[in-house]
Amino acid sequence: QVQLVESGGGLVQPGGSLRLSCAASGSIFRINTMGWYRQAPGKQRELVARIDSGDSTDYEDSVKGRFTISRDNAMNTVSLQMNSLKPADTGIYYCNADITTVTRVAITSWGQGTQVTVSS
Repeated sequence: QVQLVESGGGLVQPGGSLRLSCAASGSIFRINTMGWYRQAPGKQRELVARIDSGDSTDYEDSVKGRFTISRDNAMNTVSLQMNSLKPADTGIYYCNADITTVTRVAITSWGQGTQVTVSS
């Protein structure tokens, strides 16, 4: 019914940059909050950044000043610009969205995840 597709992960050296993108499609009436989560090996999934429908943002403390989340409501996309990457940023990054469907049902949708590896 609703699908989130991520792109942009990969291998980067410490101090480098990556940009993740996520596109939502399907039976969407409205997209509310969109966000990015990550899961490092052996750890729980954690919130990295989120942006609401009014463009208010929240960031996990360790990424403040380095990551920037943005959204394009016309295209139903959310992006995460990641600068000054550190090995601790390594993990699988998941796109997340709180969506109201065309049948006015509220759902939470997840992408399939994209691997980010920061290593020299």
